[in-house]
Amino acid sequence: MRRRQLKWLWARLKQLSLMEVTPQERLMKLGAARSKAPSAWRLVKTQVDKKTGALSFALDRHKLRAVRRREGRYLLRTNLTESALLWQYYVQLVAVEEAFKTLKGDLAIRPIFHQDEERIEAHIFVAFLAYCLQITLTRRLHGLAPGLTARSALAKFAGVQMIDVHLPTTDGREIVLTRYTEPERDLRLLIGRMNLALPAQPPPKIAAAALPR
Repeated sequence: MRRRQLKWLWARLKQLSLMEVTPQERLMKLGAARSKAPSAWRLVKTQVDKKTGALSFALDRHKLRAVRRREGRYLLRTNLTESALLWQYYVQLVAVEEAFKTLKGDLAIRPIFHQDEERIEAHIFVAFLAYCLQITLTRRLHGLAPGLTARSALAKFAGVQMIDVHLPTTDGREIVLTRYTEPERDLRLLIGRMNLALPAQPPPKIAAAALPR
């Protein structure tokens, strides 16, 4: 499996090095290749020139030798006779474990400090809806921006902040401007790839003058 991944990754890196794309697009394609061949990615050194965007890569022979020395065997004990069905069930088990990890980690469904059964069920239902949204985001990123996880995408969106700018007037009132910060370049690229658009900045508001105490 590792040799197959490494062979595919090496051919893919050759393709990426010949593509005429921007550095940001090349990085996104590298992220997709990394997510598809994670085991082989650890055995390759890559570097993208910040000015020209040129890609250079080389095989880390020291790591490759170390991995070969530590190679073992993957053993699954079962009463099933069909190997393909066994592997399918095992992959499903990994997916279920990842779902519980997401619920308890990213979505923080636990601990639950409720005593009424209805409130506990409502808490779990809201967490399940959040998990469905996260999976939907993951699937969409897989098709539009491969290599990005839902966690990393949400972390990028968290960089956009809403602020209120208060401008006093000569008659004692205030003009309140609610504005969101300008997203970074990589976030703008992600928004474009996801076919999203930020809403227009809210109109200004005029607050009445504060009454004297």
